[in-house]
Amino acid sequence: MSREETIAVGETKVHVVIGGRGEPLVVLHGAGGNRGWRRWMTAVAAHYTVYAPTHPGFGRSDAAEWMESIEDLARFYLWFLDVLGLSRVHLLGHSIGGWTAAELATMCPGAIDRLVLVSPTGLKPDEGEIRDIFFHSPEELLRYNVHDSSTVPEWDELFGRKPGLAEVEIALRNREQTARLTWKPYMFNPRLPRFLPRVTNPTLIVWGREDQIVPVICGEQYRRLLPQATLRVLERCGHLPPIEQPDVFAKLVLDFLGRA
Repeated sequence: MSREETIAVGETKVHVVIGGRGEPLVVLHGAGGNRGWRRWMTAVAAHYTVYAPTHPGFGRSDAAEWMESIEDLARFYLWFLDVLGLSRVHLLGHSIGGWTAAELATMCPGAIDRLVLVSPTGLKPDEGEIRDIFFHSPEELLRYNVHDSSTVPEWDELFGRKPGLAEVEIALRNREQTARLTWKPYMFNPRLPRFLPRVTNPTLIVWGREDQIVPVICGEQYRRLLPQATLRVLERCGHLPPIEQPDVFAKLVLDFLGRA
């Protein structure tokens, strides 16, 4: 079972979903926001305590107009770990959460045991480009995020009904904060490649072969830059591996963390 808490980090209160038992695994969400306790988390939580915070400016967490970059968000999460008294954690991030996790790892690799990056932004693709998510409507963007909606186990629960007014407002809030953090330059940090070789932590990179948001070539770039990285590419999968293939994804994470 999971629970929800509000945790104050300095003057900023963040909403956190917590569940499971064992060593801490901190999960950082993507631009779509915190989707709550998901199927893959249930499997992983049998062996690890999952902490899934909602970024400042997203969802029900406090606003953070002072925050101007993913680097700011990474520094915030180092403080978050201090507040929770977690000196060393496994860290997993998806999309902009993966970028945040990578930045955090370059700042303080000793705070992390093992690192999992899922379809992260953060690097400028050697070929192609990261899709401009602000150009598309939410409906269009969902089609680009997922390879085949008919195979997604939690599709109806997550996306099967028209969102209510409160959900629309949260989605708009998430979009605005994403723009604040990622706009210039769009979705990458030109300095990040210089610092990634510092991260010698064991790292698992997971990507969907059919990702239409962030080109899979970025996975190869992360793998080359991170000294202890392994890349796993999932076939018939788009930008949301934890949602599209939750059982496969959970097993990958558990195998990597050593508790399959």
